[in-house]
Amino acid sequence: MSHDRIATHFQRSLTAMAAATDDRALLSATLAIAGAIIDALRNGRKLLIAGNGGSAADAQHIAAEIIGRYKFDRPAWPAIALTTDTSALTAIANDYGFDRIFARQVEGLGQPGDVFIGITTSGSSPNVLAALQAARALGLVTVGMTGARGVSMASLCDYLLVAPIDETAIVQQIHMVAAHAICDEIEQALASTKA
Repeated sequence: MSHDRIATHFQRSLTAMAAATDDRALLSATLAIAGAIIDALRNGRKLLIAGNGGSAADAQHIAAEIIGRYKFDRPAWPAIALTTDTSALTAIANDYGFDRIFARQVEGLGQPGDVFIGITTSGSSPNVLAALQAARALGLVTVGMTGARGVSMASLCDYLLVAPIDETAIVQQIHMVAAHAICDEIEQALASTKA
C-alpha cells in the first residue's frame, strides 16, 4: 500500500469528521441522545445496545464506557451490549432466526423507560430494525445510529443520529466520536449527583 493511499484514507476521514462537526442535525441528535440516556439512568433505568460486525464492537465499547468509566471514577451505570452472550445469540438464532437475535433480548431485558440504541451503518440490518420495533412496542426510548443511507429507519427511532457519509468504516468512526461525546455528557451530568 502506498503512502498516498494511506494519506487519502486519512483525508477522507478528516473531511467526513469536518462535515460532522458542522452538521447541526447530527450535533443536536448527539445531545438529545445523551439527554435521553441521562434521564433513563437518573430514573433507575438502563441502556441496551446492539449492532452487527463493527457496530457490534461499537455497542460493546459504548456499554463498557457506561458501566465502567469514561474519563473519571464514578458510580457504575447499567449498560448491556446485546452482542456478547454467545449462548443467547446462538440459541435465539437457532430457534427463532438471526433476525430475532436482538429483539428477543430486548423483549426479555427491556423495560419501559430504558433506552435501546440500534447501530446499523446501512440503516437496513433486519435484526437491528426488529429490535427497534420490539423496543418501541415495550415503551423503551429508541435510538438509531446510521449513515447517510439509513434515514429510512427514522420511523422506528425517537432519536436518529445520521453520519453524513455512507462509507461504512468512516460512518463507524463518526459513531464512536459521537458516542464518546455522549459518554462525556453523561458523566458531566450524573457523576456529581451519584446517580
